Amino acid sequence: MKQWKETMILAWMAGVAIGIGGTVYLSVEPKALGAVLFSVGLYIICVQKLNLFTGKVGYLVGEKKAYLLFLAEVWLGNLAGTFLVGWLTRYTRIAGLSEKAAALCQVKNDDTFLSLFLLGIWCGLLMYAAVDSYKKCQNPLILMFCVAVFILCGFEHCIADMYYYSAAGMWSLDAFMRVLIITVGNGVGGVLLPLADLSRKKEA
Repeated sequence: MKQWKETMILAWMAGVAIGIGGTVYLSVEPKALGAVLFSVGLYIICVQKLNLFTGKVGYLVGEKKAYLLFLAEVWLGNLAGTFLVGWLTRYTRIAGLSEKAAALCQVKNDDTFLSLFLLGIWCGLLMYAAVDSYKKCQNPLILMFCVAVFILCGFEHCIADMYYYSAAGMWSLDAFMRVLIITVGNGVGGVLLPLADLSRKKEA
């Protein structure tokens, strides 16, 4: 029970961090600057060792099945954190950001499931590369560049999308399904580099 509580608290705080990143992205122009500043959320997560689904899913390779339950808990905690930031933002003087969030959500709602899945894959790959590279070199630039690239390319990040739907007040069954599809895409992308590394080790 204690371990579950800790997992959820760290996941909730990671969701809050991504919500803050999403807020600054919506708040500034040009878009490229907002994309770079969004990375403050991931930087907080890495430094504080919080639980972010897209930062953890790549390590599924080689783990036991129980890790899937851990990932599910992290995903739910991230959802709670992003929802809180997005929902509360609607009651502040920056509530106008909800209109920008709604425009982003409408793009996702008008997209096909296949497109969302594929765009989720490339984001998942970049997120694993960012987190794992930061662990190895402790250089925040890798976080900034990977985050900026996935945003500017239009790739889909399931946790960031949770925040946008919450800030826009546009949650629905269809929106939830789209976030789930993006989640699967993020998961597939997140394990690509670990699988390649595992293959290389087996051949060595």
